[in-house]
This record gives sequence, structure tokens and C-alpha cells, in this order.
Amino acid sequence: MVMRLSERWPEVSSDRLLSECVPPPRFTEVRFATYRPDPNEPSQAEALAVLTERAKQLAQPRQTPTLWDRLRRRPQDPEKPGIYLDGGFGVGKTHLLASLWHESTGPKMYCTFVELTNLVGALGLRAAVDALSSYRLICIDEFELDDPGDTMLISRLLGQLVAAGVELAATSNTLPDKLGEGRFQAIDFLREIQALAANFDVRRIDGPDYRHRGLPVAPEPWPDERVERTAAERPGASCDHFVDLHRHLAELHPSKYGALLDGVETVAITDIRPLTDENVALRMVVLADRMYDRNLPLLAGGVPLDQLFSADMLKGGYRKKYLRALSRLIALTRISTEIGG
Repeated sequence: MVMRLSERWPEVSSDRLLSECVPPPRFTEVRFATYRPDPNEPSQAEALAVLTERAKQLAQPRQTPTLWDRLRRRPQDPEKPGIYLDGGFGVGKTHLLASLWHESTGPKMYCTFVELTNLVGALGLRAAVDALSSYRLICIDEFELDDPGDTMLISRLLGQLVAAGVELAATSNTLPDKLGEGRFQAIDFLREIQALAANFDVRRIDGPDYRHRGLPVAPEPWPDERVERTAAERPGASCDHFVDLHRHLAELHPSKYGALLDGVETVAITDIRPLTDENVALRMVVLADRMYDRNLPLLAGGVPLDQLFSADMLKGGYRKKYLRALSRLIALTRISTEIGG
């Protein structure tokens, strides 16, 4: 029997939320040894060397600084508890970040900026600080600056964690049309997190960004009847009408979207329609991320996926989120095409 995501109501404990903060499956096996710096981009080898050295320190048990250590530390001391990797898409930032996590001792955490924001929303700031203050390392992929409220919330969280002795590592999420502005994203990052900025060693990683090629072309959507029939034939497939699905997402906290996909091997959605409501669109972005993390094939009916977000959305403040979601959803539909149906 075909599952309906719109009929599932997952319950997720705080322990599970924390335990799932690990690199996604596609980065399970990466290590510094498997990173191949571009010989034409010296900054890649430099970043690799810096992170490899940082990992050696993080492989040791956490040392809680004494009051004397804090007083003795001078402002000009080079060692900082955080490192920030700035650069375009495809230069290996996530590979390096996941490698740092793999080679560090625990307890440790790996998540995207959106996942961390959702975690704090689910637990509350005080509980999140209490849960994470004993961690050795927190890695944040795709640190986003498009929502000032979220940015400052996470800044408060990280500020308290740094004070507790937690080390941080983060990567940028730079728009393709901002790459020509040199260190734009790094400067933006340092300004937005204000006092926390002094805790980060910023490293620029140069290299070509494949997003300059534009979004991949969305494949032709299937007729809804074919989507439903194929879903019924595939083990572990879910099938939902688009409107039913996005209305259901509004009833769930985004931190539960991963659990919503438990046991699902293929996601089928019929009658996909263009979105005009930003809240609905942002929920779909989170679902797309969770599907992509799990490499779930997507069977899509309705309009082509490149029409999912309106032209105004693709020009607005959340543009980078929507572009990422489109790229990922299109990639998941191609998996379905390769499988056949």
C-alpha cells in the first residue's frame, strides 16, 4: 500500500534531533586524504593544510580552559575557536568541513544552518545551549545571511557556546552573482555576527563555481496517473497530492521533516503547482533538503519543477535557498528517470 506523507505525524525526541546531526550520507566516507586540491588554486591546498592541523588538535580530548588561561590569552593570539570557509559552490568546502568532523573527537555536531535554526526552534535557546555546551566541535554548513532574525538567533547561540569552550567551523553559501565581489560573503558574515566575528579565522577557497552554468533543465513532468501507478509499483514509495503535502508541512515543525521520510524509498508528488506564498515555499525548501540528504528519487507530476518558485521569489532575499532546492529536486527526478518507471 502506498504511503501518504500527509497522513504521517512523526514525534521526534531531542535526543534523536541531536543524534541526527551528522554529515549527510554522500559525505560519510570523505576524509582529508580524499580531497584533491586544484593545483591552479593555491587557496585550496592552504585550506586543506589549515584544517588538517586544526583536526589534529580536535582529535585530542577537550581541555576546559581555566580562568588563568582566559586571562592570559591576548587579543592578538592567532588561534581562534572558529574557522569560516568562504567560496563558491563546488570548491570542496563541504568535503573539508565533513572531513574535519570525521577526524575530530566527540561529542560533536554537523548540520546546515537551517537545521541548526530548526533545532533551536524545537528545543528553545536555553535548552540548546545546555545540550551543546559540552560539545568539542560544531560544524555548520551553508551559513546563511538572508534572514536577520535567524542570523542573530544563531549568533547568540554560538556566542554562548564559544564562551563555554566549544569550537566552531562553518562554510558560506554564496550566490553566484556575488562571487565577483571578492570577499563579499566573508565581510557580510563578519558584520552580521558582530562580536562573534572575532572568534573566526576566515579562509577563502577559490575555484570555479559550476552554478555559473545556470540551473539544470527540469525534465518533463509525468502525467499524474503515471506518477500514481509507478509509486504503487515501487516498494517504500509515498504518494501525495501537492496541496495535501504542503498543507501538512504547515502543521509540522521543520525539525520533523526528516522523520517524516522514515522508511520512504521514493517520494511521489502529483499536481505540483507554482508557489506564490513564501512560507509554503520555504517549507518545501526544507523538505527538498531532507529528501536530498537521503538521496530519495522523486516522481513529479504537474508543472515542471523549474516553475515551482515564482520569478519574484527567484529574485528575492531567499533566492539562494530556492535555487538550491530546484537544483536538488531536479537531480532527484533524474534518479527516478534512471531507475525507470
